Amino acid sequence: MKNTKRIRDRLFPEGGKFRNYLRIMNRFVKSICSITFWKQQKQAIKEKGFKNALIDLKKYMVTGLVENTLDAYQSWINLNEPTEKQLKQEINFKFKINPKISIIIPLYNTPKKFFEELVDCLINQTYSNWELCLADGSPKRDEEINVICEKDDRIKYKFLGENKGISGNSNEALAMVTGEYIALLDHDDLLPRNSLFEVVKCINNNPQVEFIYTDEDKFDEIGGKRYAPYFKSDFAPDTLRANNYICHFSIFKKELIEKLGGFRSEFDGAQDYDLILRMTEETNNIIHIPKVLYHWRVHELSTAKSGATAKPYAYEAGKKAIQEHIDRLGLKGNVEDGNTLGTYKINYEIIGNPKVSIVIPNKDYISTLKVCLKSINKLTTYENYEIIIVENNSEEKETFDFYKEIDGKDKIKVIYYPEKEFNYSKIINFGVKQAEGEYIVQLNNDTELITPNWIQEMLGYAQREDVGAVGAELFYPDGTIQHAGIIIGIGGVAGHVFRNLPKNMHGYFSKDAMVQNLSAVTAACIMTKKSIYEDVGYMDEKFKVAFNDVDFCLKIREQGKLIVYNPFVQFIHYESKSRGLEDTFEKQERFKGEIERFNKKWKKILQDGDPYYNINLRLDNDQYEIKQEKVKFEEK
Repeated sequence: MKNTKRIRDRLFPEGGKFRNYLRIMNRFVKSICSITFWKQQKQAIKEKGFKNALIDLKKYMVTGLVENTLDAYQSWINLNEPTEKQLKQEINFKFKINPKISIIIPLYNTPKKFFEELVDCLINQTYSNWELCLADGSPKRDEEINVICEKDDRIKYKFLGENKGISGNSNEALAMVTGEYIALLDHDDLLPRNSLFEVVKCINNNPQVEFIYTDEDKFDEIGGKRYAPYFKSDFAPDTLRANNYICHFSIFKKELIEKLGGFRSEFDGAQDYDLILRMTEETNNIIHIPKVLYHWRVHELSTAKSGATAKPYAYEAGKKAIQEHIDRLGLKGNVEDGNTLGTYKINYEIIGNPKVSIVIPNKDYISTLKVCLKSINKLTTYENYEIIIVENNSEEKETFDFYKEIDGKDKIKVIYYPEKEFNYSKIINFGVKQAEGEYIVQLNNDTELITPNWIQEMLGYAQREDVGAVGAELFYPDGTIQHAGIIIGIGGVAGHVFRNLPKNMHGYFSKDAMVQNLSAVTAACIMTKKSIYEDVGYMDEKFKVAFNDVDFCLKIREQGKLIVYNPFVQFIHYESKSRGLEDTFEKQERFKGEIERFNKKWKKILQDGDPYYNINLRLDNDQYEIKQEKVKFEEK
């Protein structure tokens, strides 16, 4: 095994790319043996054409959907969902607070079979204090629907006699509500038996909560299998503005939804997205339950099945909802489509013309530095910037000759770090203190710019008062991902996600391709206000080489600021050529010491888990794969 690993590492030195491809191909080969798989591909070709179906298949391979069909998710279900014995215990459990949960559903030409299954799943809930409020905008009254509604006296049904649209029908259902909390449900989806129990348990643990959301999965009507679980992060405002990741299952305090005036018809198709965005403006009492408490049914007419082809108008309504949201917050910008369908991009206006200082540490390897500087000089469209090269113990005459050639030209100045020992944090702090800019970009010398308007893209977020730092997406020279954000706990300390994933073959729910709030981003390219360095005490100089960027971001988070990962800023990263490898005993001992220091300093977040990840996802893997073990849920 050691010899195999040594050969693999020599052939594929960038960090296991070959192994990642083998894992993907292994899943794919196994999946094509499934009859259900071929039924799905046949249907996809029929609906979308061969080319689009092939594109979807590529995404399917990488995002983990193949893994889910190969029983990884089924294993998680078997290990983590309540047994019949536990469900019986829930039925007899006595809560201190027993709120009525009012579930509202707008009906329109509702499939009877699906509706009856939905009603049955509610009747079988282990928590019984609920009501179902139905407003039917169908053209004709359906007696079969009436019969189903008569199954339980907790069901309220109103035939409207006209179709008022999804928002109008939903508001009619809202008018029937008598419960303290309101839950949104579609007429063809399902709730697991313990769903309302878990919601009420959350309310008992957090009596002030006003907004609850849960994880979800899809339920395949053809094969009868559950798949594609969406294990979500805790509340993240920039992630929400990029995609309605909250979606299902959403529960709100009645007073909150009344304050907002319910749903708005001008956002039909994205009326729930609009409501959720407005909710987040009114409350910070938002809790995410990291359990799958909603099954999104996949059938011929559902959005889950046909995606963009089902409701193209919904995406336009989504853009409009985000635009009004940022307008209400006083943020100036415009909204456009994102990298993938159903995601969005906000182009924030730059306030004023602030100076940006790009701090680049350097030791020899002038050919590498030249590539970096040339790309910045050639491509950058923002004018008001300076480049500060922090010379760090170079040894080659060629290096100093080059410094003399560039110093004072093309907005470049060279400064000389006085100490002999390599300490990245000290070098950066030295450079920041001599910078003239209001904003600082830490940039590695082994990077090459791809995105011309990169400074504007980063400034748009960094200028916001609630944002502390902005990071970018970095690629290896072969076009695979080197950095798409950092998750605390991966690899035992902190790790980059989606490493070695091919460009444009997006990862778990396209997270690599959309703006997100994360706990940390790499300092290979990070923008921060200069004042924030002063606020957090600069970079911790005890982290000489490793984890200084993660520590820096976590210190910013302690100040109540957000960290933003922005994939619309892209660089090639040749990664640490000038610093070298951890190939000596001294370096390895230093690395171990920095791990120990990080574990001690950030013990709580390592124990509690990264709020921008999910407890159901593996920490020994950077591709958002599902845990294959019983998960210990910490009740919120």
